Amino acid sequence: MEDTASTRQRLAQMIVGFWTSQALHVAAHLRIADLLAAGPRTAEELAGRTASDSRALYRVLRALAGAGVFEEDGEGRFALTPLAAGLRTDDPATLQPFAVMAGTEFYQAWGELLHTVQTGEQGFRRSFGMPFFSYMTRRPDRHAIYDAAMTAVHGGETEPMLEAYDFAPLGTVMDVGGGNGSLLAAILARYPAARGILFDLPAVADRAREAISGQGLSARCEVVGGDFFTAPLPRADAVVLRHVLHDWEDAEAIAILRQCRATLPPGGRILVVEMVIPAPNEPSFGKWLDLMMLLVGGRERTSTEYGRLFDAAGLTLSRIVPTRCDVSIVEGVPSGD
Repeated sequence: MEDTASTRQRLAQMIVGFWTSQALHVAAHLRIADLLAAGPRTAEELAGRTASDSRALYRVLRALAGAGVFEEDGEGRFALTPLAAGLRTDDPATLQPFAVMAGTEFYQAWGELLHTVQTGEQGFRRSFGMPFFSYMTRRPDRHAIYDAAMTAVHGGETEPMLEAYDFAPLGTVMDVGGGNGSLLAAILARYPAARGILFDLPAVADRAREAISGQGLSARCEVVGGDFFTAPLPRADAVVLRHVLHDWEDAEAIAILRQCRATLPPGGRILVVEMVIPAPNEPSFGKWLDLMMLLVGGRERTSTEYGRLFDAAGLTLSRIVPTRCDVSIVEGVPSGD
């Protein structure tokens, strides 16, 4: 058992956790990891390449080096560490966009958490004057960073999903809210007989169409633009909703599920890919992500809560398939099948 001093020290470190995230944001925004890819550099050299104050930059890098992000040698030069390498933009799994987004829009929204808890008003809306997705639609430059951030955070889920769930029996798979099409492309690559449909907002679909074409999958994958609340969805044997329902409160989530259910043939299924909140007191990244969703108007859910959503949408929760990462595949079938 920890003594009182150790407990207080641990609590103090938790209280100032944002110090670390903001320092990482600075390093990511200035692309320090990219500049160190060719070898160690001093703060003065890095400041000259980033239009920064060398003394201030040194202090930020010194602090990050103490946390294992970068390494300082005896001559004041900084080098990459395995942690810092995750901020290189030439890494396909880079977390650099996530650090940029976390240190700006997300950070500002989190400053409204107390207001959200006391009033129920979305912190993001209070901070930026509009809902999260409206803001992103109006700021394509920031939306591009957000898309890259989500690809970095969720891209590692794809292989564990394909390991855990067998898509072979499914002829046509539709990814609703499929973004850049990376998940659908991976499914089609693994299952050559399968066909795909990517459905997302028109502007997103336009970007995805180019990505799908670039991978030589246009003949097997249709890209459709529309609003999943109002537009009829194409027919498909399975509908995948990855990190879609968590963007919405229950009424909207049920409406999305009903739209998806309407497109299913007999024997079809809906696959909701989300973090399922575990038992009380069990550590979970999903419980913290749920607070982020509280600020933007969504939520993470327990298995019981998913069961209620499915029931309200005319679906039966048939099983929950865990993966070796944080997400699970919540499978639903039309009630009565």
